[in-house]
Amino acid sequence: MGETPVPRRGGAVGEEKVKTREMIDRKGPQRNGSANVRTLGPISDLERHLPSEWWRTLFNSLYLKTDGDVVENPENTRQEVDMVVRLLGLQPNDYILDMCCGQGRHSLELARRGFRHVTGCDRSRYLIRQARRRAKLEQLSVSFHEGDARKSRLGGRQFHAILLMGNSFGYFEQESDDELVLKNLAQLLLPHGLVFVDLADGEWLSRNFEQRTWEWIDEQHFVCRERALSKDGRRIVTREVITHAEKGVIADQFYAERLYTRDQLKDLLEKVGYESVRFHEPLETNSTRGQDLGMMAHRFILTVKAPRRVVPATLARAGRTKVTVVMGDPELPDQVKVDGKFNAEDFDTINRLKAALAELPEYEFTYLDNHQNLMRALAANPPHFVLNLCDEGFRNDAFMELHVPALLEMLDIPYTGAGPACLGLCYNKGLVNAIAQSLDIPTPLESYIGPDDSLATLPATLPALLKPNFGDSSMGITQDAVVHNAEELLEYIQWMRATYGKCAILIQEFLTGPEYTIGIVGNPGLTYSILPPLEVDYSKLDPDLPAILGYESKWLPDSPYWSDVLYKEASLDSDTRRQLYDYANVLYERLGCRDYARFDFRTDANGVIKLLEVNPNPGWCWDGKFNLMAGLRGLRYADLLNMILKAAQERIAVARAAAK
Repeated sequence: MGETPVPRRGGAVGEEKVKTREMIDRKGPQRNGSANVRTLGPISDLERHLPSEWWRTLFNSLYLKTDGDVVENPENTRQEVDMVVRLLGLQPNDYILDMCCGQGRHSLELARRGFRHVTGCDRSRYLIRQARRRAKLEQLSVSFHEGDARKSRLGGRQFHAILLMGNSFGYFEQESDDELVLKNLAQLLLPHGLVFVDLADGEWLSRNFEQRTWEWIDEQHFVCRERALSKDGRRIVTREVITHAEKGVIADQFYAERLYTRDQLKDLLEKVGYESVRFHEPLETNSTRGQDLGMMAHRFILTVKAPRRVVPATLARAGRTKVTVVMGDPELPDQVKVDGKFNAEDFDTINRLKAALAELPEYEFTYLDNHQNLMRALAANPPHFVLNLCDEGFRNDAFMELHVPALLEMLDIPYTGAGPACLGLCYNKGLVNAIAQSLDIPTPLESYIGPDDSLATLPATLPALLKPNFGDSSMGITQDAVVHNAEELLEYIQWMRATYGKCAILIQEFLTGPEYTIGIVGNPGLTYSILPPLEVDYSKLDPDLPAILGYESKWLPDSPYWSDVLYKEASLDSDTRRQLYDYANVLYERLGCRDYARFDFRTDANGVIKLLEVNPNPGWCWDGKFNLMAGLRGLRYADLLNMILKAAQERIAVARAAAK
């Protein structure tokens, strides 16, 4: 009799940092130029050493070695895709999502067979890069994205079929997260869409796993595994020690997978609302090494139909939904606007907004713009729902934009848009750039000057763009903000401080390449849509003027920036479009944006895309970027406003249901 199969991971959902989890630290003598990994030695309780989010770092190049005999086996992939195509009845024009796609083996095989709309999604940056590299080498059209299976960041796309292959389910510490994965897939499916699931047989595995095994994975590496059932009996916990024949131990890592029986998996699927759960005969899996197959040897193959679409509960009462629109106060000064007050263009913008909202028959709108009485009015008669369009800030103070949603939250009034924490965070441009850099999103080269600092050295790169670290609506960014030498730099710093007081200032690399904007409406895990990307067209602007979207382009009708800067739908190759979408999606979630947000990017002289701004609660005016992007999709102004209202209502209704 052969050896009992050893638990293997099979699928992949790793995360951004491409590294091996090395228990304790690198220490000890050098061998052939490489440091050894210090291991933990004998362990009596594997579960105690299991990181709660082990999957964030495990799926890297070593994963492709330890499990490569199965997950890099072309014959396995062909057989599995044969079954997928047959059981799902796939057609060449179907939209297919390979969730937790790993290095893209199933996605790429589908593309080889002529399927035109294949998307792969995985949390492991390393594996996604491998997938993109392979697609490029074979000239295959597959869209690969980094993403969490629990939250949709795929731009509201709807798929005819979703694949969940190679044991890529049950990695999370809590079973409730598994449920979130299934709910997210349901959001991504078209009505009557199908899901194909390939998952280890938990009942068989819990009785047949071996506590210790080892095997050579190539001529230089071998792996030793220890396994144990978790205390609740629902997970297999595995310790994996990988050793190089000359360098010694190179990894000591832990992982776990939840064990589902047929009945448990069927019950979970039906709990989420999936229909027609059907189990099919499993495939025989091959190993190029002829070693144990682990969890890949005994698997469930099942298909399920999408849950019936249920429109989320809204905030509506009997009749029309009553909405209070909170706006800036036209009777108070406003430092951002021309002459420091509301002008004819502002009142025209407000009238166009009211006309557009009047086109939405299911709502009844009232308007609240008296900030002298705002707190008292809200507390005395709390609105049923607020459309928060007060981007001027409380009392028209941009620094107090976050105060309006904070007040609404204290009064327990539901509202559209970002919360106070997100608004406060994104108002700090330098902090947003630091967060973007931590996410491997490029930003302009930058120097920071504090409110009390004087300029000691010139920035490394000239020309440079100066802007207040805290600011909105291009405040402090004029055509003179682009400086070419020390004299211009000092003059503009003096002007900013004379105009705005002791303000923190950013000195940034001036980017000269194409400038793009990405708009998102919705919320991850719920209805989520990316608007067509916009490009700023500077071709008609006087070449002696710096090509920027500064104060003049937004507030001065007599300026050439107002009349000569145009906008058009961005013409992007697939890689650039995907990169912009991925950057915007990650920032949207990480910064806590809600309902709608705008992201501005520009390329440097070498074509590298860099982040300019993140704008939660972006400008809502009829002629602003956000509505222009909606128009590229064929939406009217009223349609865009309705989308924002619906996104907020859906988010709030789901949160309330979860709190019950």
